[in-house]
Amino acid sequence: MAPEHRRVRARGMAVGAAVAAVSAALAAGPATGAGTVRADDSRPALPAPTEPRAAPAVPAPTTPPPAVPTPAAPTAPSVGVPQLTAPAFGAFLASDGRGVARMTELSRWLGGADLRVGHTYLPGNRWSDIEGDIGFLESWAHWRNARKDRMLVLNVPMQERNEEGVSDEEVRRLLQRGAAGEFDHHFRALAERLVELKVPDTVVVLGWEMNGVTYTHRCGPDPESWKKYWNRIVKTMRAVPGQEFRFDFTPSRGRDAIAWTECYPGDDTVDIVGMDSYDQPAGRSFDEQIEEPYGLQAHVDFAKAHGKPISYPEWGLFHNGDNPEYMRRMLAWMEEHRPLYNTLTDYCPHGVWQCDDNPESSRVYKEALYGRTPDAGPETTPEVTPTPSAPTEQLPPEKCSPLDLGRWVEYWLGGKLCLPFDWWWRSR
Repeated sequence: MAPEHRRVRARGMAVGAAVAAVSAALAAGPATGAGTVRADDSRPALPAPTEPRAAPAVPAPTTPPPAVPTPAAPTAPSVGVPQLTAPAFGAFLASDGRGVARMTELSRWLGGADLRVGHTYLPGNRWSDIEGDIGFLESWAHWRNARKDRMLVLNVPMQERNEEGVSDEEVRRLLQRGAAGEFDHHFRALAERLVELKVPDTVVVLGWEMNGVTYTHRCGPDPESWKKYWNRIVKTMRAVPGQEFRFDFTPSRGRDAIAWTECYPGDDTVDIVGMDSYDQPAGRSFDEQIEEPYGLQAHVDFAKAHGKPISYPEWGLFHNGDNPEYMRRMLAWMEEHRPLYNTLTDYCPHGVWQCDDNPESSRVYKEALYGRTPDAGPETTPEVTPTPSAPTEQLPPEKCSPLDLGRWVEYWLGGKLCLPFDWWWRSR
């Protein structure tokens, strides 16, 4: 999956609609504007970073907003929902500071569940991005360092122009240049940046989904050069004083363009064997996802044979729609095989909190993980741990432009009005 992680339904919108919205808001008196944030704990259609606030252990508002009913807090998980106990889990909620702020909101929706894994991606547009010259890394480092038991997972591209449809011939040349050491200094700069931010134990998901065709860091055009290049990157980053990185080799489930085992660079430079596993293709059952060549069972067996823990950096719904059976079975699979961590991809069509399209799967996920802490089951009332404050200057939602209507209008609107670039924009 692409690091931008975005699905958009395009539909036109006249500028006059925004004017009408302002007029209606003024006529109605104080109200929440189009880009403002609701103050309840319900699953939002358009979450935005807010100042985290203390929440009760079972967040059920006395008077929920009628337009967005809050799901009832389960007293106990339904029959058939797996009981996860201690494994670290989280979700991808957005790459930048919005993702940090939403960790608090997702935890509240899950009854104070302990989200110990933060997951973000470096853009692969320019080498400066891959070197970590990205402001949002500071927010994630602050979140990680607020507690000792948290884990930061960072997807790192191996090439710039990583999603620009570079030809196989050029990818082959780039891999050979990387294998010769031409790009070492970029990864040394990233390692130094992470150590400087005091997150030297970051889990680095390097060159993810290399067995596919999407990325410029794909393995298929030259597997031998790809492996040599991976090894150079890992050795370069490990040579930086103070580092404690763990490197996660993460293909997508199945064979894809090449068998991912042909890209495995060796036990000396791999710490974790991961897998990105979505509910696809259409019509494929979960049993088939387990049994297919290079599928879930092959992943577990391969990691065991190499003495490595497993992980699921990306997983979620996809081509089979709202599929509670997949959700139930995937949670049970992780209960059985105990990955080092897992992070659900939470945006449409994959997610359950920031996506309203999957209500049955959402129910299964919430009941399985409600109130979950490392040492407590779902019946135990969790203690919500304070998290770092969101940025004092609120960021506008992505794909959305704030309108300057003046303080008086904003007072009666209850916040700034945000004009979406797309009327049906969904947050990633």
